[in-house]
Amino acid sequence: MLRLGEVPTPELPGPSHLRVRLKAAGVNPVDTKLRKNGTYFPERLPTILGCDGAGVVESAGAAVTRFKAGDEVYFCHGGIGGAPGNYAEYTVIHEDYAAAKPKNLSFAQAAAVPLVLITAWEALFDRVALQTGQTVLIHAAAGGVGHVAVQLARHRGARVAATVSTPEKGQLAQRLGAEKIIDYHREDFVQAALAWTDGQGVDALFDTVGAATFCRSFAAARVYGKIVTLLQSECVAAELKLARTRNQSIHYELMLTPMYLGMHDALIAQRRILEQGASLIEQGQLEILVNRTFPLEQAAAAHLLIEEGHTAGKIVLEI
Repeated sequence: MLRLGEVPTPELPGPSHLRVRLKAAGVNPVDTKLRKNGTYFPERLPTILGCDGAGVVESAGAAVTRFKAGDEVYFCHGGIGGAPGNYAEYTVIHEDYAAAKPKNLSFAQAAAVPLVLITAWEALFDRVALQTGQTVLIHAAAGGVGHVAVQLARHRGARVAATVSTPEKGQLAQRLGAEKIIDYHREDFVQAALAWTDGQGVDALFDTVGAATFCRSFAAARVYGKIVTLLQSECVAAELKLARTRNQSIHYELMLTPMYLGMHDALIAQRRILEQGASLIEQGQLEILVNRTFPLEQAAAAHLLIEEGHTAGKIVLEI
């Protein structure tokens, strides 16, 4: 159950931590799943949800060197049942995990960035090593992760095909850099991808949908192609056999793993992705689409909207 409540203002847990007065929190599908199915640490209930946050440093521990009171920061931290999340007025975070907020974004826009940026970056660059000149098919390309992935792929110099559910979303994906738009309600994405690549299949495929979409994606990727998915899906033997016959590699991307396992160096690496992303945003090379904002007390309504699916861009809570 998701409800509004009062909790004590958090104290700094160590000399390297920041206390941040939150201005906005991103809402992600994982938040709704944790609410419905339980958190990563079910023994620590109640908990505060929300992995994405943006706000102003209110106080800093004695050992902090990267920030001072008054600095504007953004980050992906907490919200999975361990450290408190960002559906709140305050949070605390180790200074190594926070990045300076992009100067040209509002707090609401900045809070929409971290989880989707890190997810798309790790999926495309770390998992499938996307290269200049390669072809990539991105599923749900107008969604929170998808619309960032399209732009990162184009920035890398790849050719992008995008699946969408409406002509309006197709126009958005095209504006962000997609070369081939596939309306999956009107055409088969496998056949469209094969036609686009002269029958060879794409070099890389980024699945943000799962289920049957993931399992059919092997047929849209070339021999020795690479597929990365955000979701766990059960495929039939014939579909997996096709992937094996084509020597395709299948990768999983869960950007929450470093936080769940307490991997300090990996969390620093994710913060550096946020720093690189901030540079792209400030240079006008990466756009973040905020679909709608809600006040904090309407977090439940935000969850209902995101659970309906088919939302372009991100949903954000303003605090």
